[in-house]
Amino acid sequence: MSGTLHVGMETTDDFEVEGRLLTDVGGTLPTEVLSTPGMIAMMERTATMLVRPALDQGKATVGFEVNIRHVGAAKKGDRCQVHARLDEIVDGRKLRFAVEVTTDDGRTIGVGTHERRVIDPSPQQK
Repeated sequence: MSGTLHVGMETTDDFEVEGRLLTDVGGTLPTEVLSTPGMIAMMERTATMLVRPALDQGKATVGFEVNIRHVGAAKKGDRCQVHARLDEIVDGRKLRFAVEVTTDDGRTIGVGTHERRVIDPSPQQK
């Protein structure tokens, strides 16, 4: 691992609730809101981008576990922040993150943990 990958690194990114992040739950809601899969995708992306510059040349990460609670609603057009913090590195390969999504006015939308594994994405030779 590169010397820059360390427990405690963190970042926050802003995003707008729009497009593929939305759902109306099959027409059962009067307005579109941030979907749970969309929220998790933003959490995973933020964790990935946090550690990417700190990985050794040729390495990447893949997600393998999410433990997320979707506790609030964000409507279409709302501005949100997604925060990721690297909390644990196991065997130099398993990365555990604390992740959270909040709205501009401070409401918590989602919170939990996400785990990624460091891999070598190059094709295997036969």
